[in-house]
Amino acid sequence: MRGPRKLTAQPRSSRGKTIAYLGLGSNLGRRDRNLSAARRRLRQIGARILRRSRVIQTEPWGVTDQPRFLNQVLEVEWHGSPRQLLRAAKAVEREGGRKSTRRWGPRAIDVDILLFGRERISEPDLLIPHPRIAERAFVLEGLKELGVPLIRSGGRS
Repeated sequence: MRGPRKLTAQPRSSRGKTIAYLGLGSNLGRRDRNLSAARRRLRQIGARILRRSRVIQTEPWGVTDQPRFLNQVLEVEWHGSPRQLLRAAKAVEREGGRKSTRRWGPRAIDVDILLFGRERISEPDLLIPHPRIAERAFVLEGLKELGVPLIRSGGRS
């Protein structure tokens, strides 16, 4: 059973779609192809990609003894709930060859929900906004590139 959910008003189009931001990452195999395949699978399951940041190479975070990542931020239009988007993201990861390994370990593809409209969700397996947005430079850079204003702690943007 799901825990409590805190919601605020969220931007939706007249067709009930929500603007969400996803973080993609890959550090195994053909990283560029993994990102491309993930974008294609996201489109196939109903995420309309509106814009995407440039792809950047980053050092691993958390567990540092692994290959460098290619990362990208996507702006998508999603018709459905945050929980449905989470299920879709997990399916894209599985289809892309992601295996269960140690936390923050190497992976063929990673799909994180960064933002979902203006919703704030705190459930054991779903935290929106993503709890480590401010700790990941590629996320901040990608969101800034897409024109998404974020307020960091201390009042800085």
